[in-house]
Amino acid sequence: MLPLNTSRKGVQAATGFTRVPLTPVFLAGGKSRVGGTFLLAPLFTTTSIRALVLICLLLACACNSGRPTRDSSIATREITDDASRRVSLPERVDRVITLAPNLTEIVFAVGGGDRLVGNTTYCDYPAAAKAITKVGDSLQPSLERIIALRPQVVLISTASQLEVFTQQLHNQNIAVFVTDPHDLDGIFRSIEQIGQIVGRAEQAGALVKQLRARTTAVEQAVQNTKPVAVFYQVSGEPLYTVGKGAYLTDLIRRAGGVSVTADVPGAWPRYSNESALAARPEAIILPTGGSMGAANSSVTEALRNSPAVLAGRVYRINDDHLARPGPRLIDGLEEMARALHPEAFKQ
Repeated sequence: MLPLNTSRKGVQAATGFTRVPLTPVFLAGGKSRVGGTFLLAPLFTTTSIRALVLICLLLACACNSGRPTRDSSIATREITDDASRRVSLPERVDRVITLAPNLTEIVFAVGGGDRLVGNTTYCDYPAAAKAITKVGDSLQPSLERIIALRPQVVLISTASQLEVFTQQLHNQNIAVFVTDPHDLDGIFRSIEQIGQIVGRAEQAGALVKQLRARTTAVEQAVQNTKPVAVFYQVSGEPLYTVGKGAYLTDLIRRAGGVSVTADVPGAWPRYSNESALAARPEAIILPTGGSMGAANSSVTEALRNSPAVLAGRVYRINDDHLARPGPRLIDGLEEMARALHPEAFKQ
């Protein structure tokens, strides 16, 4: 298994020419190395120059022999991802790898499950996702396994691993597409783009239309209610929450709440106990009970005497419906809205 920071090693210098005097080559004011080996050049004779040219040609062929070539006759298209990169893709994509559970869910939801050749150990929904070949987890996928599966595109959920993936998979003519939504509209866009990638644009459009309709129904139900001050506990020890750049901050607003950490920079900031105590939330959301099991099911110590706890307004919602920005996020929106404003859903 190759870690993501594995780099392609240069071709080691060839040896074996014994009758030609050799002198070191110095480039740009210093010694030059390729793959950790000094470059050597023969004294300037006609025979030695020809030999050097031959060696260079052989080395160039060796460097390129392991790299797949892209068939220029294949029609391509470009789609701009969430890292503002124009990603070139074949018109027809048959082999996809997803490196996050939400991306796997999206591919299946738009009808592209038959195009999926690899995903991560965390990808457990729908049930068919468990049978897909695993390439490691989301944090440390195996580059070796990814390349062996010959995908045309790898879908990743943030730009954090983009530089490594782009450099190493580009050499194999494998595209990398980033989805990194910061609000619900961004998630809907991701669904539509993935639908385009796997040739299921119509199905993706229909799915987004349904999800938007459910979102609108929630917003209309809570539009005349007083917003509830909410603290979203990502984890209790250490304490993490959602910040300005998190899609969940937008989800809380649409559910009839206002995140007490909405102005905190970043998406998933670590939060101090003192700040949590001072926030005085009226309700606390605990994502738990799904893939996380019983983890994060208790309120952090700093908030044990908060207005939310004293009023009994601590709500545990399936973490898979909140932590995975995909189609099931609307289930989480509906559950959150009903918890914050039960009176709005009595009819």
